[in-house]
Amino acid sequence: MSKTFEHVAHVVAKQLSSLLQTAVFISDSNQNVVASRQFHQHHRFDGKSYCDQTLSDRYLSLPLYVHDQVGEVRIEQGGDGEMLSPKHARAFLDLLVSQLADATFPQQQVYKNQVISNLLKGRITEEGIALQQANLLGIDLTPPRAVILVDATDVMLSMSRAIDEANPNQQRCSQAIINSIVTFFNLPDETICADLGGGQFAVLKASDSKNLSPWAGHDTTHGDSLGCSWTNLEALKRAGDALLMRLREETGTTLSVGIGRYHPGLLGLARSYQDAQVALRLGRQFDGQNRVYCLDDLGIAAFACVADERTKVDLALHLLSPLDNEPELINTLKVFFSENCAPITTAKRLCIHRNTLTYRLEKITSLTGLDPRRFDEAVQIRLALLLQEFQGI
Repeated sequence: MSKTFEHVAHVVAKQLSSLLQTAVFISDSNQNVVASRQFHQHHRFDGKSYCDQTLSDRYLSLPLYVHDQVGEVRIEQGGDGEMLSPKHARAFLDLLVSQLADATFPQQQVYKNQVISNLLKGRITEEGIALQQANLLGIDLTPPRAVILVDATDVMLSMSRAIDEANPNQQRCSQAIINSIVTFFNLPDETICADLGGGQFAVLKASDSKNLSPWAGHDTTHGDSLGCSWTNLEALKRAGDALLMRLREETGTTLSVGIGRYHPGLLGLARSYQDAQVALRLGRQFDGQNRVYCLDDLGIAAFACVADERTKVDLALHLLSPLDNEPELINTLKVFFSENCAPITTAKRLCIHRNTLTYRLEKITSLTGLDPRRFDEAVQIRLALLLQEFQGI
């Protein structure tokens, strides 16, 4: 248990007891009482009796979150003859902790990094916990967001040397990069940025159409609804490209950016982070630095190296989605591949002229951006078809 948690517990116990005129006890995650306050001062606290009594009947229980630590607040019911409202007690508790934030947490960004890192890496599994921790830090996680992952390892090294070769201050370098990212987007409330360590920075970018309008094009997936994980992805890529260019101009060093898809729900941010992380790792390995990477731009590498089966199926359905209403083209592809991509035998099996086959293949290329006559792109289409069939089964 940290001294910060203990300090907050003592202040909260004192204030709540005075405000609600009843007894308040606060325990840590191991159920050890760390702070208590009796409204009637002549009554002495007996820790053993507190633990042995039927708490659900006598005490109102509320969780207490102090950054990445969790405890429990128990408020005695009926101290003044009236039952407490859980809603009002929760509101009083949140108000007290939020008022303590500025005075108690001087390293606000450090704790912000911890909360965001825990959320993205799947250490927080309940949306209520994530929202409460975020609210105490002034972070608004309610808008739909996707993750832009920035690899600034070289920037951190360069800035550390420039600031102080003898005593580099990683925190100052980190804050400088965060400030630069937030300034670029011009909307601090819509852009949450955190240092994940190891030179990586996560940008939780509001991903609805309104907040991506500066980078909107004429994409077929662009729209007001976020029902699809690929919605507004092209706009996110453009935002990533512009951010990369700005950071490279400011730092003069190499960087890379990974773009994650939007996934519904607060815990969907962890999946968006996984998308961005995989895209960044594979992209750097196969294509080097100074680029923006996304799953649907990785080609065969995405199908070969992504471990998550659901992601590969999603990618397959996305790549083939322009052909959803083109059963004739889908059948042409299947025959084309079964004939080892041989135009003559394919046209013969389909009972069409060879020029008609050429027209169909060119239409497929135009719709999907993938040419089935080119080896790498043909492999992508073939794998996508197999995964689509697997999904159907």
